[in-house]
Formats: sequence, structure tokens, C-alpha cells
Amino acid sequence: MRRQRLLKNSDAEIKMGLEVVILAAGMGKRMHSSLPKVLHKLAGKPLLQHVIETAAQLEPRKIHVVLGHGAAKVEEMLHTLPPELQNLTDTVIQHEQLGTGHAVLQALPLIAADAKVLVLYGDTPLTPAQTLKDLTCKLTDQALIVLTSLAPNPFGYGRIVRRQDQLEKIVEEKDASAEEKQIREVNTGIIAAPCEILKTYLPKLGNNNAQGEYYLTDLAGMLVQEHKQVSLEVCDNFDFFQGVNSKVQLSQVERLYQQMQALRLMEAGVMFADPKRFDLRGSLSCGTDCFIDINCVFEGEVKLGNEVSIGPGCVLRDCVIGDKTVLSPYTVIEGSELKQATTVGPFARIRPGSVLEDRVHVGNFVEVKKSTLKADTKAGHLSYLGDATIGVNVNIGAGTITCNYDGANKFRTEIGDEVFVGSDTQLVAPVTIPKGVTIGAGTTVTHRLRIPENALVVTRAKDTIIPNFPRPTKKKS
Repeated sequence: MRRQRLLKNSDAEIKMGLEVVILAAGMGKRMHSSLPKVLHKLAGKPLLQHVIETAAQLEPRKIHVVLGHGAAKVEEMLHTLPPELQNLTDTVIQHEQLGTGHAVLQALPLIAADAKVLVLYGDTPLTPAQTLKDLTCKLTDQALIVLTSLAPNPFGYGRIVRRQDQLEKIVEEKDASAEEKQIREVNTGIIAAPCEILKTYLPKLGNNNAQGEYYLTDLAGMLVQEHKQVSLEVCDNFDFFQGVNSKVQLSQVERLYQQMQALRLMEAGVMFADPKRFDLRGSLSCGTDCFIDINCVFEGEVKLGNEVSIGPGCVLRDCVIGDKTVLSPYTVIEGSELKQATTVGPFARIRPGSVLEDRVHVGNFVEVKKSTLKADTKAGHLSYLGDATIGVNVNIGAGTITCNYDGANKFRTEIGDEVFVGSDTQLVAPVTIPKGVTIGAGTTVTHRLRIPENALVVTRAKDTIIPNFPRPTKKKS
């Protein structure tokens, strides 16, 4: 028992010794936007947030974000993060953007001298957490570990120049010779190093290069010349390290991210009509034998039960969908719960605060808002049901609306079990319809009516016919 306890303490010490630096100061000129590059969204979240969430999975002592261009806007975004991420994150300003080496140097005063330091980039959102865990765990007595990958097209990336399979130097695209440009092994930019190494050697970097900047990549060559131990870790899948420097690249990374999510879901048993036409902007959990048609969007936290079928073009946001539910095309559901065997759509909208209980049917062009529809109730088409509680086995006719708003306040409608509501009915809240009532088509029901159970309610104006009615005509000017 004593030995197990010591091992656990040792693991904790390794985790506690890690600090992460995320470089997020760049302007992103090629984005052609007033928005800082790291605030452009991937799957509904800023690029930088993806990187912070990945870094948090490593259980670091602290995450230091280096800001520069648009720092105030980035700070504003950081304040919207979940509290646990805000508590883990601090910021430092790089007042002049003088290169990646200079950026890391700004964060060093915030970092403990005995820490392991991992450097990440705010515009590279797909790096797997497990790859980063492996990288930091391998940092023992080395001065530096550089994460590399084999790029199909290495243009724009720093090349890894080896001598006898050992790193000699890293050469940036603009400084590379024609021979060096043929090298496919590239620097991802991600490094791990002891803080003491960074504090000793980063101030020695020069800026004798085409950009006149202090490159973090020059650190590797400097350490090699100083006979320090520098390791290279090669990651097979270059796609994970694609940075975003333009909106074209942002769209490419978006599609790659969505394909990764679809693959994960398919491996868990979900069937897609076409996994390339699917967007997840949050989290999605699915039971067995679920089917998702093309062009569906999932936002926030969505949970699907077993045997759920979702038609094309549906949008689901922060909702729970019960077993055997069928959503017909172009249905929108947000902030609601659908229980077992419900059928919704096409072209229906279920707004926040709604509950559809077992076997409820909501048809085309029906809107439900902050309402509960109990088991076996049906609203087939062209209705608005807001701020209502509707009982068991109720029929809502076409064109029915709950008039829940008087221009200042909202009021509720209560409908009992087994009620039949005819077409084109207006229920002016606050109003209660007792059990078993039948409401004739075209009726307006107000609170002034005292309706007993099982009654028939019909309110219509007296029929009037005027023969040869002189229709008004426009006067000539």
C-alpha cells in the first residue's frame, strides 16, 4: 500500500509540474477580418477555446495565453469560458509581435522555474490531447522535444533538417534553400522543454532572417550547437496540425473536424446517410440504431435515445430525444425534451422549455413554446402552442393558437385530457379547458366562458348575407 501511494504522489507531481503556453497574439492578415484570428469559430467555438480545452485535459498547473492583436476582444471571450477553465488560464500581452520566440519569452516570468513547458498555438485546434500527453511524459532529461510530422505539401512550414538521423536545425520556408524545400518532415511548432532551458536560451535568439523575427524554431538549432539533447517526435497524421491562416484553411479544418466527429459516432453505431454532410457544434451522445440524414446540425448538448431517426436538414440544440422518436425534415428543436415514440415535423419548431411526452405527434408548421404536451396528444399542422399544458389524448386542429401574450405579460393555457379542439380556434389565455370538451371550428375561447366537462363550445358571429354588396372603389384623383 505504501508503494502504491508513493507512485500516485509521483504521478501527481509530474502533472503539477506542467505549464502550457498558448501563442494567440497574431493578427491573421489573410483572414481579411477585423476579428482576431483565434476568435474565428470551428464547430461553433473559437479556435482558441478548442486549444484551451485540449490543454486542460493534460491537467496542467496553469495555461498562459499570450495575447497581442485584438487582445481586448480575446480577453472578453476568455471571460465566457466555463469557470474551471477561467481559473486555469491567465494572459500576458506581447505588445510587439516580434516572433514566436519573443512571444514565449513574454510568458516565462509567469512560469515556475522547475516546470515542464508545453508550447501550443491558438490557431491549431485539432491537436489530439493524447499526443500532447505522450510528448510531455517523454520529457525527462532532454533539453527540448520537437513534435514533427510528414506533410503531403510542406509549403509554408519549417523543414526539419537532419544529419545522421539527428536534428541539425529547423529552417523556415522563407529561409530554406531549394534542396531544403524538398524535405517533407516539417515542424508542427509544438515543443516541450524545461522552463530553465527556455529562460536560459530564449533571450539569446537572434533575428537574422527574412522576417526579422525571433523564431522559436531557432532554439532547436542553438541547443544542438550547445550539445544539448534535442529529441524529435514524429506524428503520422499531419492533418491534426493544420493551422488556420485563411478562411479557406478554416473551412478545410472545419470539414476535417466534422469528419472526425462523424467517424467517432459511426464507430459507436450511428448510421449516417452521408457523414460528409453533418455538423456537430457541441456534444452528441446516441443510443443504439440511430439514423441521421444529411445536413443536420447539432448544437450544445444533445442526447439521442435508441432507434431515433432524424430527417434531413434538422437542427437540434440542447435537447433530449427519447427512444423510437422520428423527426421529419427541417425540424428545429431547442432546449426541450421529447419522450418515447414522438413524431415531429416536417417544418416544425419546438422552442425552449417544452416537453413532448410519449407518442405525441407535432406536425408540419406547428410551433410549440414552453409547453407540455402529454401522451398521445396530436397537433397535426399550422398551429402555435405557447405557455400551455395540454392533457392526454388531445386533438389540436389546424390553425389553432394559444393567445398567450397581451403585449406586456404572458399567460398560460390549461387543456384537460381527451379534449378535441377544432380548426382555426383561438384560446385566449389565461384560460382552462376541462376534460372531454369539444371546441367547434372557428371558436374563440376566453376566460369569461364557464365550460363544464364534456361540453361542446361554439362561438361564432351571426351569419349575415347582403345581396349586391357595393364594394368600395378607389376615388379618381
